[in-house]
Amino acid sequence: MTDRPHGLIREVAELVHTLQQQEYVEVDAVLADLTVSALGAMPGAQYAGITLASRDGTVHSPSATGRYPALLDEIQQRHEQGPCLSAAWEQHLIRIEDMNSEKRWPYYCKHALLETPIRSVISFQLFADHNDMGALNFYADKPRAFDNEAAEMGYILASHTAVAWSMLRRDEQFRSALASRDIIGQAKGMIMERFKIDAVQAFELLKRLSQSSNTPLAAVAHQLVEFEQPKK
Repeated sequence: MTDRPHGLIREVAELVHTLQQQEYVEVDAVLADLTVSALGAMPGAQYAGITLASRDGTVHSPSATGRYPALLDEIQQRHEQGPCLSAAWEQHLIRIEDMNSEKRWPYYCKHALLETPIRSVISFQLFADHNDMGALNFYADKPRAFDNEAAEMGYILASHTAVAWSMLRRDEQFRSALASRDIIGQAKGMIMERFKIDAVQAFELLKRLSQSSNTPLAAVAHQLVEFEQPKK
């Protein structure tokens, strides 16, 4: 490998290190930086993207270079098949040598050939749990663009990206929990003031509203706070 890919691997590692030091991060910006840096380090790649999917069939592209990674994810969702989904759910690495001769995902390949110039794909699992999964993907316009050296490089890049993604998810979950706590506190305060009850009784009332409407507690609190805000 040349010094250029090694330098870009260091760049990805530094992004992860910076992420670890920050109290607050902008998720979209970090993913965009990671994707661009990974693309620069991957031999033969012209495009890169991250695919997220859920068990309900939803496929999302939170970060991509160019329009084709997102379009290919849309094709995967449309036909419920494709290399990125297989890499994320089933295997750690999936490679398409030539879209024209690939037999594993016939509908995906047919529409990828019709709607994009992409001929080679290599995908790496980032994470997979009971509900969601993620993959880091690289694409090229020519067949057989990704050799064994590219596969080795991809594993390194995917491992760095997986660490970053794990930290981003934890940070997002933490911020969501804080926001939920704040909105529930506001709703409790409003109920206490209006009905002259204490905090325990106000929380019990919120819980009953949540259970009776089959709505998450934070969502009920948000609705109450919005309803009570002065209308402009």
